[in-house]
Amino acid sequence: MDRQRFWQLIEDTRAPISGPGDGQDAARRASAELALRPAGEIVAAERALWGLMADSYTTPLWAAAYLINGGCSDDGFDYFRGWLIAQGREVFERAIADPDTLAELPVVRACAAGGGCLEDEDVLGIAWNAHLAATGEQLPDGAFTLRYPALAPGWDFDDRGEMARRLPRLAGFFLE
Repeated sequence: MDRQRFWQLIEDTRAPISGPGDGQDAARRASAELALRPAGEIVAAERALWGLMADSYTTPLWAAAYLINGGCSDDGFDYFRGWLIAQGREVFERAIADPDTLAELPVVRACAAGGGCLEDEDVLGIAWNAHLAATGEQLPDGAFTLRYPALAPGWDFDDRGEMARRLPRLAGFFLE
């Protein structure tokens, strides 16, 4: 399964999502759909997923997650990127290119108004759960290799002025 087919899986299984907390249901549907495929395709889906995780491992996106979620640990950043993948390819690619575009999403605006956290750990287990359901076994050792790129130099995410300069639309919602 290449990235295009992985994205199609996400689009097909997220279509019925109606609210921000529905990512867990979409992840379950994606795992169930993926479990119907050959084990090799499930392993390839795991590689595609973690390739997207590596692509989204950027300092500006981490800063956006920090603003949106009121702080963001290493694990929290993984879960935020899981949520981002569950939003679909278009939203994901726009956010990677410019994390400030997340301010356009109603769910992000609702998060700013009412608090809450945009994370979806379940997305990270789509292929793992599918492989377990299909074969009764965990993903094989070495099924994928995760190589995150080096992060660009960061800045103090608690520096309100710097966050407003770098992510002005998000800062407008979350720092006001």
